Amino acid sequence: MQSEPMTPKNGKGMVLWLYNLFFYKTAVGRFLRHFFRIRKVYSEERVSPFLPGGWMLCAPQTIRAMVRRDEIWITALAAVIGALAGLVVVCMNVLVRYVHRVLFDLHDGNFLSGQSYINPWRSFLIPTLGGLLLGVLGVAFTKIWPGRRIDPVEANALHGGRMSIRDSLIVVVQTLVSNGAGGSIGLESGFTQLSAAFGSRIGHYFRVRRWDLRLMVGCGAAGGIGAAFGAPLAGAFYAFELIMGTYSLSSLPPVATASICAILVTSALHHTANPVFIMTPQTFPLYSYFSLIGLGLVTALVGILVMWSVTVSENIFRKIPVPGFIRPMIGGAIVGSLGTITPAVLSSGHAALRIGLDGGFLFTTALLVLVLKILAVSISIGSGFRGGLFFASLFLGVLTGIVYGHILAFFGMQPLSGLVYALVGMSSMAVAVIGGPMTMVFLALEMTGNLPLTIAVLIAAVMSSLTVRRLFGYSFATWRFHLRGENIRSAVDVSWLRQLTVGHMMRKGFHSLSPEVTIAEARRAFPLGSDQFFVLEEAGMYTGIVYVPELYLEKSQDLEKPVSLLARNTARVLLPQMNVKEAIAAFEAAESDVLVVVENQDTMQVIGSLTEQYTLKRYSEELDKTRRELAGDVGP
Repeated sequence: MQSEPMTPKNGKGMVLWLYNLFFYKTAVGRFLRHFFRIRKVYSEERVSPFLPGGWMLCAPQTIRAMVRRDEIWITALAAVIGALAGLVVVCMNVLVRYVHRVLFDLHDGNFLSGQSYINPWRSFLIPTLGGLLLGVLGVAFTKIWPGRRIDPVEANALHGGRMSIRDSLIVVVQTLVSNGAGGSIGLESGFTQLSAAFGSRIGHYFRVRRWDLRLMVGCGAAGGIGAAFGAPLAGAFYAFELIMGTYSLSSLPPVATASICAILVTSALHHTANPVFIMTPQTFPLYSYFSLIGLGLVTALVGILVMWSVTVSENIFRKIPVPGFIRPMIGGAIVGSLGTITPAVLSSGHAALRIGLDGGFLFTTALLVLVLKILAVSISIGSGFRGGLFFASLFLGVLTGIVYGHILAFFGMQPLSGLVYALVGMSSMAVAVIGGPMTMVFLALEMTGNLPLTIAVLIAAVMSSLTVRRLFGYSFATWRFHLRGENIRSAVDVSWLRQLTVGHMMRKGFHSLSPEVTIAEARRAFPLGSDQFFVLEEAGMYTGIVYVPELYLEKSQDLEKPVSLLARNTARVLLPQMNVKEAIAAFEAAESDVLVVVENQDTMQVIGSLTEQYTLKRYSEELDKTRRELAGDVGP
């Protein structure tokens, strides 16, 4: 017989007592209890909200079923995720601006990159000491919580949307230290990292399906980008193109809701991004489109240069014979030295970008800042500063557009204003580095509200995307995966390829004979109608496969010969860790319907077999499942 709940003796007991008090002693609680069938909790061991079966998980069991059954509840969760993303953006921005104001002695309302002058000692020492702090934190985090931190793209592509709040908080701390110290990187990766982790945690909390969990990660990222720029469409398509890898009608409501709710939170807290006002003709002259195509090509080449320079910088810093935690300090010292030339290269560059859009950079200034910013970005990331290239690529695009416009004007071939080239360059550069053409097109539209300009951005973005895909083949994120040996070209879920291994598909039972057995004896053991058997030595080592029909093709005078003479595929084997695509390739190379699975190629110990027919069947089933998920048909 169960007893009444104990009186509160500690924090868990107090939560339990308040929980039961609300649901059993108040009218609203009783209504919710009957409506959702919430039961009473008798043990403090079930109070933890972080463990499966805890009090917060046992209570909304019906709610979890409703979430899995009805997409309206998914959209409701997306609204919560979006609100959290808005809070993440506001908190990180406020904290970084406060740190900049204190460390760099800025006046209220001023941004670091918008300063015309900063004390050279501050510009040099703060990034240097910040790099040292970042290196020490990196060592401490690695010792206490070892392992690699997973970003939203990798989480959705390889891990089914599973992310760690703790690891994401570590990334955010490192991003705040990097940006606060003046590192030439942006906060957007921190926004999306923590927001997506909240989405993953909430989805896991309600035990949503794998597809819906990936959707929750996308909602978090959409909220982070939407709130950062005050651009709900850009935030939504950032999730579709870069975090989820696909767009479907069923995913639009939750992702758009998350992006809008994030912006509502930032608006309520008075932290919205300022729009850019620009006047353009209703239609552009036909010949001006050729200059836009040229700008798309130029920004693509500069974007490839940026990604390549980051890799070169990493290789150089890796070869410096110093402890790893010293490298960020060296990088910070170099970036700080560049900051003494112009503060525009410090931090992400929000204020400097506005100065560029307001016409504050002449040709020589824009060219100088462009070169220094590329150096600062590559050195910051290469030395170990944590952050992203989202806003840095926007700023580099503005500078590239300004330089491009001045060059056209010098030769008397400038059909459009310099501001148009700056804005078009901003978006097309981001397409080259980050990817997501429609994300950047909608960002330009929402920043300016100018439709003719948006068409110009689309033309340059398409050209930039085609050029990068043709010449380089990767965005910055997928390029990093490639350097790590991961074959990831987008956030489309390919984890099933790794999970569908030969070890999971193989059949463990098999028939075998020793090599010395004669063909006549093999005929008696395997009558016609059998498929095949394996030839194994006494130690169980694989030596080949024999197809039974071939036994009966031998002439009578050959029946006393050893069966090993008929063995095929003596060296063609499968390993249990091979994925389904590798298995299919092995079947094609062997031109065989069945292959043996061995423990490893050294011992050649047989542990099972696998047929090509079953492999193709499982591959087709998983492809069909993925196709239905991409179409939004996830089933009940």
